[in-house]
Amino acid sequence: MKLSNSFRDFFVPITSVLVGAAYGLFCRLFFASSSFEGYFGVMTLGFLFGVPLAIGVIGVLMLREEKDEGWISWLMVPLGISILTLVVALLLAWEGMICIVIWSPLFVGLAVISGLVTGFVRKAVRSSRSRQLQVMAVAAVLPFALTPAEHLWTPPQALEIVENRIEIAAPAAAVWEQIREVPAIAPEELAPSFVHRIGFPRPIAATLEGEGVGAVRHATFEGGILFVEEVTEWQPERVLAFSIHPENVPPKTFDRHVAVGGPYFDVLDGRYELEVLGPQRTLLRLSSTHRLNTRFNGYTRLWTRLFMSRIQDNILQVVAQRSEA
Repeated sequence: MKLSNSFRDFFVPITSVLVGAAYGLFCRLFFASSSFEGYFGVMTLGFLFGVPLAIGVIGVLMLREEKDEGWISWLMVPLGISILTLVVALLLAWEGMICIVIWSPLFVGLAVISGLVTGFVRKAVRSSRSRQLQVMAVAAVLPFALTPAEHLWTPPQALEIVENRIEIAAPAAAVWEQIREVPAIAPEELAPSFVHRIGFPRPIAATLEGEGVGAVRHATFEGGILFVEEVTEWQPERVLAFSIHPENVPPKTFDRHVAVGGPYFDVLDGRYELEVLGPQRTLLRLSSTHRLNTRFNGYTRLWTRLFMSRIQDNILQVVAQRSEA
């Protein structure tokens, strides 16, 4: 009997994790299905917020109340469910590494908070098992019930400007030559960056056709990505600005939820500004404007600003090294 009880005490939390993860993966599969496009979707509040909250409720209420170890169980079970769900989604290629990195803090955090709150409420209320099963059912159904209503609300558009700067030990003329066109960048010229490690393609080169306003730059990145950049401002050794238009972005290069030029994210323009600090000293600024169209721009802007800043800083480092050489 003791062995049987011990086995059950071990088995129930594992079952909670597996059932919770199965629910999370089912939601991912259902919400992403093209059959329900226009009613559901992964980039919705119902999925990104509602599902992890439901996971926390389901995972904790599945535990045997008399053997519940308290807040440790309420924390560890939702943590296990959310991590297992994300790992399986990554292994099945349902999500790319970029999306996993962006959403894991939110997904895991909400699941854990939900589990802790559920545990404390259950301990305080002491409801019957049938009532707890009803709560689990409501939590599981709620994301499916609320998400279709989201599509009555058009996602707001936000424009974000990110600026990086660097002081370069070279005259403005030397710096200008390195930004008007960018010869092929060798891999060793780029500093290690987690942005590229998680899937953002590395820049390769930028060629220029013509000079002055109306000239066209072709910026290439790994994976066959090509951006056409039309010069909108041209002041030699002072300002180079351009609009950015995705010309070729292979579908497998970016996760479709973060693809440049997609429905949720786009980079609109770039701008270099040079300020002479001395005969052999130049301050170079690189800024860009990107668009966000999600129902949770407040969260996504934290990541897009971080990613754009890291990418721009990497480019400035290359320009500085070449100018100073």
